[in-house]
Amino acid sequence: MSEIHVGYCTNVHAGTTLEQIRANLEKYSVPVKQMVCPDTAMGIGLWFSAEAACEMAAPEIADEFRDWLAAHGLFPFTFNAFPYSDFHQPIVKHRVYEPTWAEASRLEYTLAIAKLQSNLLPQGGYGTISTLPLGWPSKLGDGFLEACSENLIRCATELNRLHGKTGRRIFLCIEPEPGCILDTSDDLVKYFESHLLRSGNEELIRSYIGVCHDVCHSAVMFEPQDVALANYAKHGIHIGKFQISSAIKIDFDKRDIDGKKTLLKSLSSFAEDRYLHQTMIRRNGDLRLFEDLPAAIASCGGAPDGEWRVHFHVPIFADKVAELSTTRDEISSCISHIPTAELPVHFEIETYAWSVLPEAVGPESLESSIVKELNHFGQLILD
Repeated sequence: MSEIHVGYCTNVHAGTTLEQIRANLEKYSVPVKQMVCPDTAMGIGLWFSAEAACEMAAPEIADEFRDWLAAHGLFPFTFNAFPYSDFHQPIVKHRVYEPTWAEASRLEYTLAIAKLQSNLLPQGGYGTISTLPLGWPSKLGDGFLEACSENLIRCATELNRLHGKTGRRIFLCIEPEPGCILDTSDDLVKYFESHLLRSGNEELIRSYIGVCHDVCHSAVMFEPQDVALANYAKHGIHIGKFQISSAIKIDFDKRDIDGKKTLLKSLSSFAEDRYLHQTMIRRNGDLRLFEDLPAAIASCGGAPDGEWRVHFHVPIFADKVAELSTTRDEISSCISHIPTAELPVHFEIETYAWSVLPEAVGPESLESSIVKELNHFGQLILD
């Protein structure tokens, strides 16, 4: 494997202002770093709201923050620019897909993050930014995909200009997610070929735009890791970033009636109000996607069947949460099929849902849970 960078995503911490973000880094990231790698720098995946990104626009503020990160041994090799605003408000659900890539505000936010990251990286550095897969299908309409493409091409143009000016390369990574306009590798490939690459800017697009492969998302869609990664490689789409995450998995067909009821009751405790938990059900080879877990539960009338996979980011080290299985093994599969690349490989552990786990399976402490995930993933890489 090429040079690798590993870190955890700080979107797990609530806070939308620079003051709150810095306080979270000091409260959580610095102690985690001391427990995981006290003598070397630790990678982190930063999340900044649009509000905080505006606060960081002044070069002197960005310089001071860069020096603070370096003094504490935190290396911001990647950014998560998927959520635009408060990711920990009481109800997020579909709001996380706003604004879409058809809107100027999404472009402006992403470029603000790119400029910030460029200021934080060392000379000649390489950074990645993950972003939403255009939007939720309810936003689709005449000219929507074309507007998204225009903004993405503008983004690539600015990333190229920034690269030339600073010597630091920032690579934008579109992240397919269940239920979104782009939710599989096939969707992303088709969008590249039907829109982005038809612009006549193929070299520019391929140099600055690729994919963020989220292991959980692929697993929920029943898309094998090797198939997804091979699909991107075949079509020359670079995977700039891997989000390491795990989903809930239940095979109801392997249980008797009482067992099904027990599992359904346990699963119901994960149907919380903040985040969208898209649920795919496979019955006799047929797939049906529900946009949220409560809808999937309601559809079965108390008698679930088939295999269910739920977009709920659960601890990556757990083979079970409560009485439910997980897609943990998909992470090992992903690692074993990563193609060789000239650029560094970015891994971001993104278990953002610790705060909404059912009380019975919640973490003893957030810091120790993040440490356990980092150590678990580190061992997977060594194996």
